[in-house]
Amino acid sequence: MVAVERLKFYSNVEMEGVGKGKEHLVMKPDAAWPSEGVVEFKNVTMRYRPELPLVLKGMSLSISRNEKVGICGRTGAGKSSIMVALLRLVDIEDGQICIDGIDTSKIGLDHLRTAVAIIPQDPVLFSGTVRFNLDPFDQYTDDDVWQALKDVQMVDRVQVDATVNGLQTVVAESGSNFSVGESQLLCIARALLRKTKIVLLDEATASCDGRTDSIIQNVMKTKFEHATVLTIAHRLETIIFYDKIAVISEGKIVEFASPKELLQDKTSDFCKVINEMGTEGKKRMMTMVGL
Repeated sequence: MVAVERLKFYSNVEMEGVGKGKEHLVMKPDAAWPSEGVVEFKNVTMRYRPELPLVLKGMSLSISRNEKVGICGRTGAGKSSIMVALLRLVDIEDGQICIDGIDTSKIGLDHLRTAVAIIPQDPVLFSGTVRFNLDPFDQYTDDDVWQALKDVQMVDRVQVDATVNGLQTVVAESGSNFSVGESQLLCIARALLRKTKIVLLDEATASCDGRTDSIIQNVMKTKFEHATVLTIAHRLETIIFYDKIAVISEGKIVEFASPKELLQDKTSDFCKVINEMGTEGKKRMMTMVGL
């Protein structure tokens, strides 16, 4: 009866999207959208439930075409809530989020979420084959899929069994026959294959070993150069080479500048965090930005 209870509960949950009676508000952007990848948060406020406090409190942020932005802040500052709001997993209470000048609240969720590639902290793989996991809707050629695997250095891993086409390599339930690092690289290959203009990384290297972290950072530098990238940082080394750093505190952007500018300002919150890394850590970070 627990199953029946859950079915009854979810059958009464309000449908995701614009809601009943508001279908006429749905815009259909052209097939090329987004062509630039410009993201703007305009005085955005958001809470997860009506009875809970605000998690984003008048957040404003403008991210230019092809810009790489690292997002950092203390636990509970609202870093992941930016991703939640952008993907409309929770609708914002006030303000606007625009992609290439189009208000994301006015378009269908299918258009919005296919326009953005997300690489989560916990990689998601499905039972099936490697090819199915990278191209579930069969939109790309085998050569395209192999190129994506080559870009993340996973070709040898999926060719271990010479008796089958490597793309037909079986992926066990939840990707249990791949390590966490390998699963994350497959997720990044999936994002590369789609060639989306906006890529979100939610602490994608938090559970990875040093080698995988190095591969991911190299991919971010070389293969996503024509995409706008937003990365929630777990290790500051992963965002120190980015164009801009957004420091969040209590649901607001308190600093937004290049890593070099923030480190030159000895009073900045970002500089204070770097100082907490100790002499060696601080020296390493300063060297990475050319100071």
